[in-house]
Amino acid sequence: MRTAHCVDTVRTAEAALMARLPEGALMQRAAAGLAAACADLLGRVYGVRIALLVGSGDNGGDALYAGARLARRGAGVSAVLLAPDRTHQGGLAALTGAGGRIADDPFAVLATADLVLDGIIGIGGRGGLRPDAIPIARAARGSNAVIVAVDLPSGTDADSGEVTGEALRADATVTFGTHKPGLLIDPAREYAGTVRLVDIGLDAELPSIPAVEALQHEDVARLLPRPSAESDKYRRGVVGVVAGSARYPGAAVLAVAGALRGGAGAVRYVGPATEAVIARFPETLVHTGPPAKAGRVQSWVVGPGLGEGIGAVPEILASDAAVLVDADGLRQLDPEAVRGRSAPTLLTPHAGEAAALLEVAREEVESARLASVRELARRYGATVLLKGSTTLVADPDPSVAVRVNPMGTPWLATAGSGDVLSGLAGSLLATGLNARDAGSVAAYLHGLAARRAAADGTPITSWEVGEGVRGAWGACVLGGRT
Repeated sequence: MRTAHCVDTVRTAEAALMARLPEGALMQRAAAGLAAACADLLGRVYGVRIALLVGSGDNGGDALYAGARLARRGAGVSAVLLAPDRTHQGGLAALTGAGGRIADDPFAVLATADLVLDGIIGIGGRGGLRPDAIPIARAARGSNAVIVAVDLPSGTDADSGEVTGEALRADATVTFGTHKPGLLIDPAREYAGTVRLVDIGLDAELPSIPAVEALQHEDVARLLPRPSAESDKYRRGVVGVVAGSARYPGAAVLAVAGALRGGAGAVRYVGPATEAVIARFPETLVHTGPPAKAGRVQSWVVGPGLGEGIGAVPEILASDAAVLVDADGLRQLDPEAVRGRSAPTLLTPHAGEAAALLEVAREEVESARLASVRELARRYGATVLLKGSTTLVADPDPSVAVRVNPMGTPWLATAGSGDVLSGLAGSLLATGLNARDAGSVAAYLHGLAARRAAADGTPITSWEVGEGVRGAWGACVLGGRT
């Protein structure tokens, strides 16, 4: 499990650790890890040209001390000081003592650099780059150098993942002690490049519950349902799918495809697309409706492709089964009906649907994904899976870590992929997983299936994603990396 902690938590943990260490020891640990990461990226150190973009405070100090270590190994290191009167003096002395220099012409230095260390703004920065730093950042990005961010790309928000001004996009980020939420959540994640975590001994000082966490293969494998010797199709759970319409019969087929691969023992389909569903999946139990007469289920999936047939949503929300609401089912959703449920409820909007539920512009959701998913979970008293470039799963309890899905591929932006995800998550709900685990595991398997299907760089269909869930499930159980 990858975990991320907010700035205040990191600051408190660092202070506790520094109180037990010699002065400056923690910064030296960070600088050593940073210098080693740069050396790995470069492949060699002797003779390379390195530019340090140095802001005020400890972030700039980390860059200077790392630069000193690289200078002692034969690199030509030049420091561009963006706040000369507030530069970390110990770091600057270490750099010049190791043979590094202060750049007279920052643009000339950047034009010939092999690597640029971005130490402009640390994790406490807010609101993008300052105007005087923007030309320097643009010159760095326009060069042929590899750009490495120190702890966090300058101009991005560590806690929220928001980018509210201009930021410096990195090829790699070396972060210290723990991930920061902004390194895992878009849009800031897009600026981070490849992220490397340097252990500086902070683990013992950090709280056990992070702000954000990301599942990995072994975490998913631990959560996956497994039938016992005494299992039958009913004990394994039955998922009901209310989806599709005369206009969108494919939504029903794709939702059932996901449901059949999510571990439940049986799938009941309720709706007008019974012929299309049976033609593709003869094992499905079908009923024309209403849902209350279709038979007992442990979970309902309602919404994909319903069109105007959203009248089933209140009936399903009034049931005592776990419920997943997606797509058309989210239209005119009554917060009171959701908050009043005692059974698990999972809402799975994309950014546009989330914006409608929150009554804000879509751009506001996309720029503040973490705040948006938390607000939706609070407002509806339900678990919310916010789909997008980084899928977020938020529990209505704000003290519970938000889960971010690290899997996926841009090729998932294709019609019907959300229908497969809904069926898959609903099936996992039927097996007994809680809403947060069902949503998180489904998003992971869905993304991994898509990544495997698109491994050759070619477009994929939602059908192929559904077909690939079995292989993704097996990859997690076997513990392999794909």
